[in-house]
Amino acid sequence: MAKKYFGTDGIRGKVGQHPITADFFLKLGWAAGRVFASEGHGFVLVGKDTRISGYMFESALEAGLTAAGVDTRLLGPMPTPGIAYLTRTLRAQAGIVISASHNPYYDNGVKFFSVHGTKLPDDIEEKIERHLDSPMTTVDSSKLGKAKRLVDAAGRYIEFCKASVPTRLDFSGMRIIIDCAHGATYHIAPHVFSEVGAEVVTIGAEPDGLNINDECGATKPERLAATVLAYRADFGIALDGDGDRLVMVDHKGEIVDGDELIYIIAKSRQDVGLITGPVVGTLMTNLGMEHGLKQLGISLIRANVGDRYVMEMLTEHKGILGGENSGHIICLDKTTTGDGIIAALQIMAEMQDSGKNLHELKSGMQKYPQVLVNVKTNSKMTAEQNERIQKTVKAVEKNLGDTGRVLLRASGTEPLIRVMVEGQQEDLVKNYAHQIAEEVKKVMGA
Repeated sequence: MAKKYFGTDGIRGKVGQHPITADFFLKLGWAAGRVFASEGHGFVLVGKDTRISGYMFESALEAGLTAAGVDTRLLGPMPTPGIAYLTRTLRAQAGIVISASHNPYYDNGVKFFSVHGTKLPDDIEEKIERHLDSPMTTVDSSKLGKAKRLVDAAGRYIEFCKASVPTRLDFSGMRIIIDCAHGATYHIAPHVFSEVGAEVVTIGAEPDGLNINDECGATKPERLAATVLAYRADFGIALDGDGDRLVMVDHKGEIVDGDELIYIIAKSRQDVGLITGPVVGTLMTNLGMEHGLKQLGISLIRANVGDRYVMEMLTEHKGILGGENSGHIICLDKTTTGDGIIAALQIMAEMQDSGKNLHELKSGMQKYPQVLVNVKTNSKMTAEQNERIQKTVKAVEKNLGDTGRVLLRASGTEPLIRVMVEGQQEDLVKNYAHQIAEEVKKVMGA
């Protein structure tokens, strides 16, 4: 059954537009409450990031859940992975996150977690959607749900994060810069890293409801890079608005992306015999990471873009590590979902154990130049179905051999064909990418 509301990462949109309105969140809370009430007794956790619309949507969700007879525990601003952890450890029926992750403040959305701290099963999402399309009714007043605020949520999650690295490690010699993107980690990440002993300088930790992800955080790490250099820090940590992405900066001010961080963690796990299964990347994972892992004897398999697909492949192939170059990093031996703070702590642990700095650790793999060109199209035909385009692609692939890769991918939200070429020589990669893009434009261009 095709879903009407739920996408691959919950429900998202621009605030005030269908379906992201207060009325919709009221109905969503009620619909979800009806489903959870039919599944058994318990309570639902509700958390949010720092964008201004979270106040409105939190109240609407609470009202909808209450009307359906479900008890609610309100967490306030909390990272998405923190809500996944608390859902699991408190044995809640479900966890609900009000967040649009790395998007600007004027977007918002919602994501659900199961009692296991993982994505809701498809059949539960489908049941919620069926109730969304039915009239809303309220349970008898004696059966209305109750709401409480969980005041120790942040402290519980802070302790969980600290426990993901051995207590024998001493981080007291590290000076680090943390960019919280004015998001949900602003009151958590500084405590985690200072309490494991590091000297912490914090930026992007003054949310006002409108500045989340604004020229800061994992999507804009340039400010962090400048701050690392200014403070002569050992490295920097950039999180996104809901705390599930991580990008780092080494002591030279060079940005270290998700692919490089996954490589470092994979090598760390392998060195102590704890790597199991393949590492899971996506179609956009850099070829240099694949080659670097191959030299370590670790296989890489590629999922479609999106952490949901990475998780599905990890489960299917019994892997423990995967993610995306954007910084979604899933360490299933530590937690159940992508977690920027947990991933950063794993990198710090490897720095201590190996005696190497971040710059040295990332040099274990050579990141290949990757060029992406977007071509607007009005054709319903896919690039893979056109012989003329495929002839050009195959010619480029033949010239690149094992040292490069070509990927053509239709956008899921816009009328675009994304042409990606990567290889060892940047000039050659640029030429090939534009050559293929011109062919796509001639055949399918708008």
